Amino acid sequence: MKTKNASTIVLIEDDIELLDLLSSFFRQRGFKALPFSNAEEALIEIESKRLEADVVISDLNLPVMSGMDFIKRLKKSHPQMPIVLMTAEGSLETAVEAINSGAYDFVLKPLHFPQLLISVQRALHLNDVQSEITQLKTIVNGQDDLGLKGVIGKSPGFRKAMELAKRVSSSQANILISGESGSGKEVVARAVHELGDKKEGPFIAINCSAIPENLLESELFGHAKGSFTGANDKKIGLFEEANKGTLFLDEIGDLSLPLQAKLLRVLQERKIKRIGENQYRDFSARIICATHKELKKEVLEGRFREDLYFRLNVIPIHMPPLRERKEDILPLSEYFLKKFTVLNNVSVQGFTKEALIKLEGYHWKGNVRELENAIERAVVLSTSKFITHHDLPDFDSVTSEQTSPTTDHFLNQFEVKAGKPATLDELAKKYIQVIFDKNSGAKEQTAKDLGIDRKTLYRKLKEMNLN
Repeated sequence: MKTKNASTIVLIEDDIELLDLLSSFFRQRGFKALPFSNAEEALIEIESKRLEADVVISDLNLPVMSGMDFIKRLKKSHPQMPIVLMTAEGSLETAVEAINSGAYDFVLKPLHFPQLLISVQRALHLNDVQSEITQLKTIVNGQDDLGLKGVIGKSPGFRKAMELAKRVSSSQANILISGESGSGKEVVARAVHELGDKKEGPFIAINCSAIPENLLESELFGHAKGSFTGANDKKIGLFEEANKGTLFLDEIGDLSLPLQAKLLRVLQERKIKRIGENQYRDFSARIICATHKELKKEVLEGRFREDLYFRLNVIPIHMPPLRERKEDILPLSEYFLKKFTVLNNVSVQGFTKEALIKLEGYHWKGNVRELENAIERAVVLSTSKFITHHDLPDFDSVTSEQTSPTTDHFLNQFEVKAGKPATLDELAKKYIQVIFDKNSGAKEQTAKDLGIDRKTLYRKLKEMNLN
């Protein structure tokens, strides 16, 4: 993003006295002002790229080439360049024609210089926003050799998952995506959606473990007005919202058995019924499910319905964890670097050799999500043009010091106030935070270490206001 002092303004005005006054006004405020007495000369300089302008201020009534003609010519070669028109003709028709021709703003003579300055500052801000949008689109929409947008990865395991996603994208078979939390299961689901015949429809995603069970049924199927306490109006469920598109049910393994039975019936009949209604409604959304759990094991232990498992697992796709996709770490790191430099408006250009070695050597328990967080932190905190290994989290200390916290070390973190020991709630909160930090925020591993399911972990994190 350019600062005001680095901004160049092209001034076009045939009144030499006013042109000098405009040049002086903007130069005194730190701008680089380039004056022209006719539009043709300015157009030649801009189109030949001998000068680069951030904003153009032009009079409407000019000799040979009018300001209106100038706009139409300039917009063909520089469609994003903001142009501010000046005129003594204060007619609404002239203003509308100027805006329709591509002018950013319209100011009247005699000029009110503070107002003109505000218009220029807004135009510069527009430049910055358009530049950021263009950069983000380039980063996010860059296609790989499979024609998938925003898909970063070249490891064999990743490519296998993406190629299978492409092959099955036009089928109507149910897809079950497996893989650890943060490994990129939603990327596979979006790839299936984007490459399939439902790409024009919506892509609706829901994490089944992040929503309380008593609300999840309503989220999925909707409800009628007054069907339960708090149902003050009717609600359309996600199955209906995703109609003619794709519904992605993440962490399907955390569904309760009653909801599993309802989901099975929906998949068999392709109809849904809102809570509190007797009417069945057709839907045509494609269903893609994902889980971090081993559903075969869940079936054997009675926590997941076998018939639902077979119904979902028509086409299984496995997304390997990042530690098994070492080839993907550096491309992903570069992608996140470009993304966060644009979002945070910083000029970090790359990584040092030591930083790259550190990134490749880490285990990444939290997978792609942990890598993304590490790069964002490094970009925000970096004070140089390149990310160094010092800017990255101290992975070694995390793994060595926090892997096995002793009971004494844990209890020593509490102060005994007025002779009173910590309460059970305080101990529980601190212990959950310790395990959460040990796993670098990976919820799946944290829940496993604590001996609870992910849904219980989400609830405790929310109740205890833990981050």
